[in-house]
Amino acid sequence: MSQRTIRTVIKPQAQKLGPLTMHQPLPANGLDQLDPFLLLHHHGPTTFPAHNSGLPFGPHPHRGFETVTFIYEGDVRHRDSSGFSSTIRTGGVQWMTTGRGLVHSESSSEEFREKGGPVELIQLWTNLPARFKGVDPHYVGLQKDEIPSVTLDGGNVTVAVTSGVWNETTGPVQPVYDVELANVTMLEGGSFIRRIEASRTVLFYLLNGSVIVSEREVTGRTLVVFQNDGDELHVRATSDSRILLGSAEPINEPVVSYGPFVMNTEQEIRQAVMDYQSGRMGTLTD
Repeated sequence: MSQRTIRTVIKPQAQKLGPLTMHQPLPANGLDQLDPFLLLHHHGPTTFPAHNSGLPFGPHPHRGFETVTFIYEGDVRHRDSSGFSSTIRTGGVQWMTTGRGLVHSESSSEEFREKGGPVELIQLWTNLPARFKGVDPHYVGLQKDEIPSVTLDGGNVTVAVTSGVWNETTGPVQPVYDVELANVTMLEGGSFIRRIEASRTVLFYLLNGSVIVSEREVTGRTLVVFQNDGDELHVRATSDSRILLGSAEPINEPVVSYGPFVMNTEQEIRQAVMDYQSGRMGTLTD
């Protein structure tokens, strides 16, 4: 067993996206992807006033990958052209397989638009291999109490397991492609060791707080990029912290993206645009 070494750390700059403040550590300059992780947007924390217009993610198409939305504060109302619909609140997760294509929207509930309140989200895109890009779209929405958790280090570390396995606890989402994702909450002084096969890509995003990982201290908001040279992560919190931690085997295929479409060739992108414009991905109106 050996610790992975850190290749680089990425501190994203703040950007305004409607009423939200958004941080994008992935993609970043010099880092197009962490195969198969394509994009990570950290929205907030932001407080919406009463009588607000809600989240600004109106109907838009996707094809060729999976989207995962972690709702740390607030709520997200999901609707899509395949007929899936749900409102997920604080602590919940939305996992959507876009596959051959669909149109969806992410808005706020009527109650939230009326009363306002804090909002914090992470939106993550994970790629699909060519063999899965044509699968039927699918959606899973989970509330906080539907996501199992594991307690480590005498209660100093809590792991909410979305997919994959932690200490014999299996997450409720079974992704099309083998992606493990969990949210780790750490109290100051807490620590854990996570074994991840050296061949797998690690996604390690520190939302807030400060931790020592691979003998280096990092502070939130930070994406830590690792080499594939070890099979363990050793993490210790130097203040109360939250981490989005995941892993997956690299797909190692060409990636051609155009806005909301992620395929393997330019021709497939052109086809995706035509299919969306002709209504083959369905339609959705607010």
